[in-house]
Amino acid sequence: MSTPKRWPAAVYGEGEEPDYRFSLANERTFLAWLRTTLALIAAGVAVSVLELGVPEDIARGLAALLLGLGVISPAAAFLRWASTERALRHDAPLPSMGGLAVALTGVVLVAAAVIAVVVVRA
Repeated sequence: MSTPKRWPAAVYGEGEEPDYRFSLANERTFLAWLRTTLALIAAGVAVSVLELGVPEDIARGLAALLLGLGVISPAAAFLRWASTERALRHDAPLPSMGGLAVALTGVVLVAAAVIAVVVVRA
């Protein structure tokens, strides 16, 4: 009995099938990053459309930063999912955060900037 081919072959074509609970947890993390992506894009559009009472250049810069993070997040999430799935399939230690830590730091800094703008405006 042959197993159906799964995409991406670079991930599923190697190693042993891991415990499904770990794979599902990895997929949930990936989906959480996709939700974060949607929130970042929505926030970027909102900052560019709504009047925040801040100079136009700051609003545009903040919107560009949010939209840029929204574009980068899905690619980073996919790479993280793939490397974690490969580690699970090889029963190897999970990969480090790497570039994802930089993205997380960016998200936290943007959130702090948005909160600061809202507090200063109020």
